[in-house]
This record gives sequence, C-alpha cells and structure tokens, in this order.
Amino acid sequence: MDNRSSAPSRDSSELQQENERLRDALRRMERILEISRELTGLMALEPLLHRIVSLGAELTDSESASILLLDKRTGELRFRAASSDVGNQLSDIPVPVEGSIAGAVLRSGEPAVIADVRRDRRHYSAVGTQIGFETRSLLAVPMKILQHPVGVLEAVNKRGSGGFTAEDVEVLTALAAQAAVAIENARLVEELRAAYEQLGQLDRLKSDVIAIASHELRTPLSLILGYSALLRERLDDQTGPQLDVVLRAAMRLRQIIDTMINLRYLETGEVELACTPFDLREEVKAACEGYRSLAEANGVHLQMQVPASPVILCADRDKVRLVLDNLLSNAVKFTPWDGRVQVTVTQRRNQAQIAVADTGIGIPQEQLERIFQPFEQVEEHMKRRYGGVGLGLSVVKGLVEQHGGRVWAESVQGRGSRFVVVLPLGEVEAR
Repeated sequence: MDNRSSAPSRDSSELQQENERLRDALRRMERILEISRELTGLMALEPLLHRIVSLGAELTDSESASILLLDKRTGELRFRAASSDVGNQLSDIPVPVEGSIAGAVLRSGEPAVIADVRRDRRHYSAVGTQIGFETRSLLAVPMKILQHPVGVLEAVNKRGSGGFTAEDVEVLTALAAQAAVAIENARLVEELRAAYEQLGQLDRLKSDVIAIASHELRTPLSLILGYSALLRERLDDQTGPQLDVVLRAAMRLRQIIDTMINLRYLETGEVELACTPFDLREEVKAACEGYRSLAEANGVHLQMQVPASPVILCADRDKVRLVLDNLLSNAVKFTPWDGRVQVTVTQRRNQAQIAVADTGIGIPQEQLERIFQPFEQVEEHMKRRYGGVGLGLSVVKGLVEQHGGRVWAESVQGRGSRFVVVLPLGEVEAR
C-alpha cells in the first residue's frame, strides 16, 4: 500500500524537475538571443571585447573571464580583454599555442574543463605570475567561424563549491560562437574605417598638390604668355608661326591649370557664381569659333545648330563658357580625321539644353558614369594617345550642378558620344 502511494509522488517530482530544467534551458536560450542582438550592435572592437568577457563571467558565475585572440602574423594567442581588475595588465600578453590549455582548445576546436589547473602541465602559469592572479579552475571554449579559428574564450574560478557544469560549457560555447562573428565584424569595420581614413588623407594630399601646383604655375605661365604675345607682334610672317606653336602650348597649359583650380574650388565648396542674364546662343557661337581652327587642323567638321530666337539664361557666363570649352575640347580631341562634332542648343519650357555630339571613339557603357570622376579617362593611363589629365568632365559636372542643372553622357563604342547639359533658365539659387 505504501509503495503504491509513493510511485506517483516520485513521478510527479521527476516531472517537476524536468519542467524546471526545460524552463532553465529556455531562459538560457532567450538570454543568448538577447546577447546576440546586443553584440551585433557593438561595432567598436574594444568595447565589444570587454562586454563579451563581462557576459562570460556572468553567465558561468565565475570570478573572471578573458579572451585570447589568434594573431595571424605570429601564430600566437594574445590576451585582449579580461573582466577582472587585471584586465589592463593582461593586454597583449602572448600565449604559445604549443603546450598551453588555450592552444590545445584552439587546435582541437573542443571545450576544456580543468577542475584544478595546478595539476595540468599545460597551464601557462607565467601569465598568473606576471599579473599576480591565481587561477584555480578553468573553462575554455574555442571561438571560430565555420572551421576558421578566431581565439579562445575562458571562464576562470567557478564560484561556490561545485565546479564548471555541462550547462556552463553549453552557455559559454554559445556565447563564443556569437562573439566570434561579432569580433570579425568589428575587425572588418575597423579595417574599413582605417582604409577610408587613409583614402581621405590621400584625397586631401591630392587636393593640396593640385592647389599648390596650379597656383605656383600660374605666375610663370602668365609671364610666358605675356612676353610671347609681345614678341609675336614684332616677328615677321616667317618666324611668327613658330611662336604661335609656343602660344598654343601655353594656352593649353593655362586651360589645364584653370581646370585644376576650378576642381579645387568645387571640392572645397568655394565656387561663387556671378549670375547675369545672357543669350546662350551667343556664348555657344563664341565657343565654337574658338575651337574651329583646332577642329580644322585635326580634320574635324565642327557644326552648330541653335534656335532662331534668343535663349536667355541667367547663369555665370564664364562658368558656362568653361563647360562649353571642356566639352568641345574633348569632342574635337577624340574625333578622328574627317569626323564630325555637332553642337545643338534647344529650349524646352524653363530649361535650356546643350548637346555636344561627336563621331569619335566612343565610351564603353560601364564607364559612362565614371568618366565624370576626377582623373578618370577612357584610355588606360600608360597607353594614352589623346593626352589630358582627366579633370575636364568632373569640372563640367560640378559647375553644371552648381547651377542646379544636370549632365550625362550617351555613347556607342566606336561610333561616337553625346554629352547633354540641361540648365534652368531662371535665376540660380546660392549653393
């Protein structure tokens, strides 16, 4: 009779214990999910490492926890963070992979529970001696992504009378898996940040070089142009053409320098627009006339089509002329002998459109956007036949956008290109 009454009682007790174990497991899973979300949000490496060791000590109820990361350059493990007061002293202390508990865990990819490290020859006691910390018991789990080792996460000195349990191994292993991914993400973010910073420094250096070079070249070039023009007036028809070659080269150099200066002003936001109303047709005609002799010398037919009535544009006349000069210069330069360059002006409602089309070499489709970036050219730098520094189109884009307009390129490789500029007719707002 007594045996029959005690059986249901034992079954109920076992069921209650099983339910409690399931509830504990569910709580641990929920905690791990919370930790996963928390670690994913930490992008700075050092705060991430300190949060991981803090969680490791908390989840295993240990006196301390630490992280050792694999140094890919030396092949050593290095302490990077610890949750106890000795964390700063541990920073970057190397631990050999051969002959250490952490090294064995890293190589095997399996957790290790050491109830008494004093009885384990693999315990690297030099670290404890160096920082004045006594390690009695240890739980170490590997941190890895797939099969690639990242480091080792350790919990040190389990509190209470018992040792590390299977639940401790399970929860620290789960934390280590999340930590490995978060650490690699943080490392990538730091590498990207460093790369962007280096690129920024290079970009600033490039801009400074452009600014210094362009301003330093401007003064001597002005002297060359001035004295060349004076000498040209005094030379006869036989020697004059020789000086014309010098003048054309100097004018080309001045155009390059002006382009560099304008690019610098655009990058620093120092461009100021002096907007006045003018007839766009007249400016286009003047620009075409300026390039007609160069086009004829290259065997290029330069044609122009403008409306019969005025197209009054309120813009910075000099900047618009610079846009036209750059587009015409490119069109003539990249058009072969007996080719054609067509400049068309149209007015549509409150916008003026300028199109410069050529029958030149064309531009690959994948480069139609890139050519508006500084120093970008269709040709490879070491194989160029057409010259130039690749700044003209970036200046065109910057000046057009300063006027509230837009510019794009259309092309069929081998059959020519068409550059389209659209500008608002009204007064340009300050930008």
